[in-house]
Parts: sequence; structure tokens; C-alpha cells
Amino acid sequence: MERIKERLLKFPSYSSELGLDLKKPEDRFKWFLSSILYAKRISSEIAKKTYRMFEEEGLLTIEAIINAGWDKLVEVLDSGGYVRYDFSTASKLLEIAKTLKKKYSSLENLYSQARDDSDLEKKLIEFKGVGPTTVNIFLRELRPIWEKANPEPSNLALKVGKKLSLDKKEITYLESSLLRLSLEFCKKKRCSDCIVRDFCSEFKEAL
Repeated sequence: MERIKERLLKFPSYSSELGLDLKKPEDRFKWFLSSILYAKRISSEIAKKTYRMFEEEGLLTIEAIINAGWDKLVEVLDSGGYVRYDFSTASKLLEIAKTLKKKYSSLENLYSQARDDSDLEKKLIEFKGVGPTTVNIFLRELRPIWEKANPEPSNLALKVGKKLSLDKKEITYLESSLLRLSLEFCKKKRCSDCIVRDFCSEFKEAL
């Protein structure tokens, strides 16, 4: 386990790749915004580029998103290459920001009001357009920061973890790395380049 862990943790998390420090409340909201972008069936590179456009335009707070309005949000989404989902995502972001502001004032207040991990997930899913995928992306990287951030590992992480003979606790801890492994190596059939191929049952069977 320690050797696998050491290798997998070389993968940067998506939030750290964006330069976010999740110990900071303001960066937790930025990660929430990013999670919404990453959750669509779109490449991580386009999601990352689109987030950078939001960053350039200074649209990284609840108030900034509300003040920008729908037309501006569509423009920013388009500039990042988020063309296929521009209208629907602009509407969703605007509604989420308005509801969050009205109901909780901030993301931090939402967290404080959640009774436990299940209630936290329930409160997030109550936002129109936020589903289990968005919640998993958002909360899995907050496990070390928020005590109530404890989503079930995704099926993709469980599948990859099983190939590496990891138990559920280990998969949960390494979920972000396992998902990157799946997307960047397993999905692209780059088994011979994989940093943990020596531990993979599938790779061994193919030899």
C-alpha cells in the first residue's frame, strides 16, 4: 500500500493544479465553481481553461457571478471552449449563486449549518443543476479540510482501486489520484507507461 500510495500521490489534485489552497474559504468557493465546470461531459482541459477565463474576468465570488449576469457568463464560457453547454451552464451558475446568497449567504455558512456528511451532500444537491457527480468532485478534495466532507468514492475510483487490490478505505483516501490514473492512463490504454502497472492485476494478466 505504501509504495502504491507514494506513486499515486505524485498526481497533483485538480484543485492544486488550478493553484487553489482549499484551507482558504475563498478558494473553497472557487473550487465549487470549478467542480461545476468539471462535472459536465467535457474534457478536463476545457474545464480548466474555462476556469482560467473566469479567473481573468474576476468572476470568482458569489457577488461577481450574480453581477455579471447571464450574457457575460455565456461569453466567458464560450471563450474557454465551453460552447456545447454555454447557455445551460450560465443559467445554472447564476441560479446557484443567487440561491446560495439568499439562503446561506456563503458556502461556509452552508457547511456550518449541515448536521453531518449526509446533510451536507443533501444541501449541495438541492441547488438546481448540482448532482452527485458535482458533489463528489467538490467534496473528495475537501476531505482533509472539512470534517463533514465524506462522499462515497465514485464507481470509477472503485474499479481502478480494485485492480490495484486496494480496500475501500484506501480507495477513499486516494480517490482523486485514482481518478486521474483512470482518465490519463487506463482510459487511454497507456498501461506500459503507468506508474503503478506493477501492482495492476489487469496489466499482469495481459503479460
